[in-house]
Amino acid sequence: MKKLLLITAILIFPLAMAFAQPNPGQNAGGTPAGGTGGGAPIGGGAAPVGSGIALLLALGAGYGAKKIYDVRKKLAE
Repeated sequence: MKKLLLITAILIFPLAMAFAQPNPGQNAGGTPAGGTGGGAPIGGGAAPVGSGIALLLALGAGYGAKKIYDVRKKLAE
């Protein structure tokens, strides 16, 4: 059974890698007339992440404060 799984994995993994899509800068269809080809950068360009980080930090601080409050309340009992 283990040999069958190993052989199947060895055969399927290279096939999956063969169907991988190229980087947008390396499109196989060629470039449009006068263009450089490719599309938008991967990751969306210059997306603002500052407010998301601040939100995550605030939520983490609130969660930590609640945990500390619960532990102190339990010790007081």
